[in-house]
Amino acid sequence: MDPNPDNYEDIDMSMYRNEAGLVVPFVTRAGHEPDSGLTGQSDGATRVSGVSVQHTPATRIWFGKVHNLAGYRSVPHHHGEAETGGYVLSGRARIYFGAKFEDYIDMSEGDWVFVPPHMPHVECNLDRNNPLTWMTTRTPENIVVNLPQIEDDALRDWLNRP
Repeated sequence: MDPNPDNYEDIDMSMYRNEAGLVVPFVTRAGHEPDSGLTGQSDGATRVSGVSVQHTPATRIWFGKVHNLAGYRSVPHHHGEAETGGYVLSGRARIYFGAKFEDYIDMSEGDWVFVPPHMPHVECNLDRNNPLTWMTTRTPENIVVNLPQIEDDALRDWLNRP
C-alpha cells in the first residue's frame, strides 16, 4: 500500500463506512460499552470492551479495560492466537508463567507488558485491599481459553505476599 495520501481513494475502505457512507473515527462513549458478557469473562475480572469486532468496524483488534478485585487470581489461561499488550493503570499486578507457573513478573502503575500468543499464565492482583485496573489490547480479538485450575499454594510467593 502506498502511504501517499493522494492515493487514499484507491484503498477499499467500504467496510469502515458509516450509515451516511463516510469513513470517520468510531467512538464508544463512556457508559455505552457493550455488555461485558461478550468479552470472555473470568470470575473476579471484568473486561470492558472499548474497541472490538462486536461493536465497532474493527476487524483485527480488541482494546479494553480490565478490572480485577482486591486479591484476585485468575485461573490459568492463554489467549490463543492473540498477541496481548497490557498497561497497568492502577494497582499492583503479577503474572505467573513457565513450567507449572513457577516464574513470575510483578508490575505496578505505569508498567507495560506483552504476553505472546498461546502462553499459559495466571494474572493476579497483588494487593489484598485495592482493585487493579489494566488497559489491554489483543489482536485479532479478545480470546480467553481457560485451563485447569491450580491451588494457591502451587504459586510461588502467592500466599505470603505482602
